[in-house]
Amino acid sequence: MEFGTNKNQSGMAILKNCTGANRREELLTAINHDPALTPLVEDAVYLEEQLDELRKLPKIVVHPKDPCKQKTTPAAKLYKELLQQYTNIIKILTRSTDADEAEEESPLRKWVRAHADSE
Repeated sequence: MEFGTNKNQSGMAILKNCTGANRREELLTAINHDPALTPLVEDAVYLEEQLDELRKLPKIVVHPKDPCKQKTTPAAKLYKELLQQYTNIIKILTRSTDADEAEEESPLRKWVRAHADSE
C-alpha cells in the first residue's frame, strides 16, 4: 500500500489509498489525539502496511531436489520482527486507552500494599 497522489485524466490529484489515512484517524481518535502517542500511531499504520505486503511473500523455500530441506526466507524473518514491534505498539496504545481500568487497583497491588504496610 502506498500513500501519495496520482493525477487522473482531468489533472486532479487523487489519493492512491485512503484506508491508511482512515486507520490513522481511527487510532488518533482512540487515543484522543494525544501528542505523546501520535508517533506510535504513525508507526502502527506504517507497520500495518509493511506487514500486509510481507504476508504476500513466501515464508519458506523448499529445496528442489530434497523437499525435506527447507529454509526460511528473509521476508519471514522481517515479518516476525515487524510483527513483534507492531504488537508492542498496540499494547502501549491499548494501555493508554484503558484509563478507567488503570484507576482501579489490581488485586496484586492491593495485596502487596497490605503486606508492605503491615511490616
